[in-house]
Amino acid sequence: MADDQAPPPAAVRSQYASGLDETLEFRLVTVTTEQVVLEYDVRPKHFQPYGIVHGGVHCAAIETACSAGAGFNALGRGQAVVGVENHTSFVRAVRSGRIRVTATPLTRGRRSQLWEATARNEAGEIVSTGRVRLLCLEPGSELAGQTVDRRVRS
Repeated sequence: MADDQAPPPAAVRSQYASGLDETLEFRLVTVTTEQVVLEYDVRPKHFQPYGIVHGGVHCAAIETACSAGAGFNALGRGQAVVGVENHTSFVRAVRSGRIRVTATPLTRGRRSQLWEATARNEAGEIVSTGRVRLLCLEPGSELAGQTVDRRVRS
């Protein structure tokens, strides 16, 4: 299997198989150091009152894709990553279908990473774009009063 089509590593997949990502039914399709592909099928739970995908869902999908890529890059150094900035633009309303988010790194430093992502509908039209800046946390760092746990969840 080519690197650009590799399934998500277990260590990354397990980090994004619970919480909001599970609730919104996001699926990591590909995770490499150079690209992340995430998909989700539009469901009524994704809608805002006018029957289109809520902007927060677009933000969450972009942040998840970017975070998975940054996290995979930082994993080899024993680091964790947390988003510190998410700028998402909503380009086209979506009512149905499958959304595919592709994220790629712009910078990957030891202290921070910057990733950008584009979400497209099944026709290949851009529905949202975004950039996420992530802070790389050293092993043993504290976050919200607790030590960051880098163990893989089962």
